[in-house]
Amino acid sequence: MKLTYETRTLHTKHTFTIARGGASSWRVVTVTLTDEDGVFGIGEAAPSRFYGETPETVVVALEQFRPLLESIDPWCMETMEEEMNRALRGNSSAKSAASAALHDLAGKRLGLPLYRLWGLDASRAPHSSFTIGVAPEQELRLKVREAAAYPILKVKLGTDRDAEILRVIREEAPDKVLRVDANAAWTARQALAMMDVLAEHRVEFVEQPLAPHDVRGLRFVRERSTLPIIADESCVLLSDVARMADTVDGINIKLAKCGGLREAVKMIVAARANGLLVMMGCMIESSLGITAAAHMAPLLDFADLDGAALLADDPYTGATIENGVIAIPAEPGLGVTPSARAAGESPARGRRARAG
Repeated sequence: MKLTYETRTLHTKHTFTIARGGASSWRVVTVTLTDEDGVFGIGEAAPSRFYGETPETVVVALEQFRPLLESIDPWCMETMEEEMNRALRGNSSAKSAASAALHDLAGKRLGLPLYRLWGLDASRAPHSSFTIGVAPEQELRLKVREAAAYPILKVKLGTDRDAEILRVIREEAPDKVLRVDANAAWTARQALAMMDVLAEHRVEFVEQPLAPHDVRGLRFVRERSTLPIIADESCVLLSDVARMADTVDGINIKLAKCGGLREAVKMIVAARANGLLVMMGCMIESSLGITAAAHMAPLLDFADLDGAALLADDPYTGATIENGVIAIPAEPGLGVTPSARAAGESPARGRRARAG
């Protein structure tokens, strides 16, 4: 196989802000693996400085993986993920992009979409939430109005005005399902103090209220919380799942932090075995990155796959979440094609397997 890659800059419609800060432009790396017959698979790395990655480190990691990726039997996807993990620790978004590309290639060679290869029913996918980032009041109201078609909103908190943010959003969206994500910004005391406010606004669950390392604190909050607690930053890899079993109610898996599609499936199985709810989230990604995750949607309880829906300039066409309904491409592999903007022409409209 031949490995190539390209760095792209994505732009969000609005500045996307969470407790750790915000930005309006995001760099990702597109990875392509081409076999000797010219069939190619693509994947996307969406690096996060929080996990020690940048586009530059992704490129360095890919060069480290090049001998493996260009010599391995392309059907040996399990071996590839194992060997990448042996070669380098971390660098999960780079690994995930290579994993997605190889799965895309396999699906194309077999003529089947990835979810069919896994034996999944697209109609069993949950609805995706749409994220409302931290913003001043008038911008919050505008964002909620723009998200009118989405029945589930994920609200970013972790500020000194969390109660006000919830009040404003509930005024604009009195009947929507609300989920909140503090992005590790609260203390245990703050989290418990917020529970009455969250309950008042009919919040469904709380994602990552405390710092990632504060496992005892998460357990303390969960034992006293009236709402389910979902771990995100505290649960990165398969090896983290078991220790979360008596600590939280569920986990949030992201391909960019776990390092591969096969690792993600293993995390889902382990979570089920330990009685945990399963959510899949994303970074700010194009439809290429989102679609790789969307093929797993039928395995989930909750989905937060809106990274591409937040963009002003998505270079790809793939899975969509219109009205919150996850529509998975039914073309072979990931089913992702360049968008009209990226290709310079109107993309072919493919079939979609819609979640009902």
